[in-house]
Amino acid sequence: MRNAVVGGIIAAVVAVLVWAGVHNLRARRVADAQAKSQQMSIGVDKAGATATADSPLAADMRGKQAAVFTLTSSTGKRVSLADLKGKPVLLNFWATWCTPCKVEMPWFEEFQKKYAAQGLEVVGINEDEDAKSPEMQATIKKVLGQTGVDYTILMSDKKVGDAYGGLDVLPATFFIDRNGKIVAQAIGLAPKEDAEANIQKIVAGS
Repeated sequence: MRNAVVGGIIAAVVAVLVWAGVHNLRARRVADAQAKSQQMSIGVDKAGATATADSPLAADMRGKQAAVFTLTSSTGKRVSLADLKGKPVLLNFWATWCTPCKVEMPWFEEFQKKYAAQGLEVVGINEDEDAKSPEMQATIKKVLGQTGVDYTILMSDKKVGDAYGGLDVLPATFFIDRNGKIVAQAIGLAPKEDAEANIQKIVAGS
């Protein structure tokens, strides 16, 4: 009888420990998922601090017509958004000091190739200070080489950022449909699959 009672107590203790272990594992997995989600939705402000993708500093540009601009490319060519009329455009603002920017740039290069047949144009606008100086041009060229970027890179005139709601956080990406309307935007580093889902919207014309 005594052995049966002791055995029952031991079994109960083991059951409690197993339940606690499973519960803690689930809690850790939820916490890890939340941390990963938070990490994938950050950007860097111009003071170097991190900021979340839903920063109140980011104006909602969805549904608005994309502001037309003409800027100089990294190869010295003048490029206007008007030249891309009728094409879906992924417009990305970035800087060489922005680590999250350099994470997503290879994704955009991949998408440029993947959706080329649907007319997708990826355009990056560099927001570095004194971007036209020889020193900064060398830094930009180095970053483009490291990230494997071959899509169009333009040098900002600082006014274009204001036309897109102000750029207190980088990266900032706008998904523009064939009619020149901003369908979606991402402020900060969003998951790769979210970026592709937005691309699919604009190449489909929806």
